[in-house]
Amino acid sequence: MDHDRAHAVALFRYSLIRELADPELTGRQRGALIRELTATDHAGPHGGRVTVSAPTLRRWLRAWRERGFDALVPQPRRQPNRTPQPLLDAAVNLKREAPRRTAAHIARLLAEAGLGKVSARTLQRHLAREGLTGQADGARPRALGRFEKHDFGELWTGDVLHGPPVAGRKTYLFAFIDDFSRAIPGWRWAHAEDTVRLEAALRRGLESRGIPTACFVDNGSPYVSGPFHRTLAVLRIRIVHSRPGHAASRGKIERFFRTVRTQFLVELDARGGAADLAELNELFGGWVEGVYHRTVHSETGQTPLERMTAGRQLARPTPEQLHEAFLWAATRRVTKTSSVSLHGNHYEVDPALVGATVELLFDPFDLTDITVRYQGRDMGTATPRRISRHTHPAARPDTPPPPTPSGIDYLRLVADRVAQQQATRIAYHTITPDDPAAPGHDDTTTQDQAGEEQR
Repeated sequence: MDHDRAHAVALFRYSLIRELADPELTGRQRGALIRELTATDHAGPHGGRVTVSAPTLRRWLRAWRERGFDALVPQPRRQPNRTPQPLLDAAVNLKREAPRRTAAHIARLLAEAGLGKVSARTLQRHLAREGLTGQADGARPRALGRFEKHDFGELWTGDVLHGPPVAGRKTYLFAFIDDFSRAIPGWRWAHAEDTVRLEAALRRGLESRGIPTACFVDNGSPYVSGPFHRTLAVLRIRIVHSRPGHAASRGKIERFFRTVRTQFLVELDARGGAADLAELNELFGGWVEGVYHRTVHSETGQTPLERMTAGRQLARPTPEQLHEAFLWAATRRVTKTSSVSLHGNHYEVDPALVGATVELLFDPFDLTDITVRYQGRDMGTATPRRISRHTHPAARPDTPPPPTPSGIDYLRLVADRVAQQQATRIAYHTITPDDPAAPGHDDTTTQDQAGEEQR
């Protein structure tokens, strides 16, 4: 029996005797409790129903009083070990030397070193008896407390799911889940995993559901970007980042992504996928609102829609607030010629700002309209002096616009040209010597020859 199963058995035994261990119970009261426990069956540690006798309960109680919880752990039945002990000792040393080594890898190492052959399962059992199981670093798994917020909008957790190819390109689902209701206030399928698409998903949630208190995200590049942080700061949304490599803390959004895979993506594949990104977003929106939000959640016992509508109503941002929140910002120092540059573009600003450090605010898809601020105060707009690009390098559309047809059929032009050349070329192998077009034939006659012919 491995360590986890043995620990589960000990917990089951302790759950039965914990009330019997109360020192304030009299002998009569303890006997009545034992009769109640033996009169019914119990959910066993491995899923089945089990019954326990009174002598067994008393034996467990005595063992717990004498040696504590460890006394309730079943001891493995040790049979004569047919694997050489030096081989097992070497396996233990290899595991302790590098806790990331698996039993299968240790078995290969032992065979490669010429120490002997042993199965990976045998090593797993032996390492479990030695207490060398757990995480890759050899430590026991951390105990994670379950938590849930008390109202809608207290915490939105965001993450991204890698989806199937659509129109020949990979897709990504950005989504935010409300911790209390399990509703999905904001989401978006996109062809890129970047800040622009993340902000589009968040904006959908802000416009439709309101402004949450906090956002819980990981440390991916879109979530640590300056524009995303500025959006949350402007709307006074607190941002919380999870610890690197600790995905379990975002369990609710990961559980939602599993539902997406097993319900939505399965059906999407069955229908032959989506024609383009617009159709994918349309189909997903219908599934979220028509199925997911109206299905009873196994944890809450209610549908996400019921819990969301029963919760508090969040404040909706005004169009002016949304515009301000989703502007991107850059800091520049004004040159002596009262100009600033941004991604190859040059702008002219108020001459009074020469030498000052200013903040430039702009829509990433329009670099011709720049607002200048100094110490939080508006200082007018920057006048474009030379524009070499109109959009931010990181602002790329999901679907690039189709190219304008040129009307030039290169292959047809080449074929027509060759056909014309071949039509005007002389085929010499088809010309006979009497042919006037034959090379060397002179169609001129002398005067004597002409006279002879006349006579």
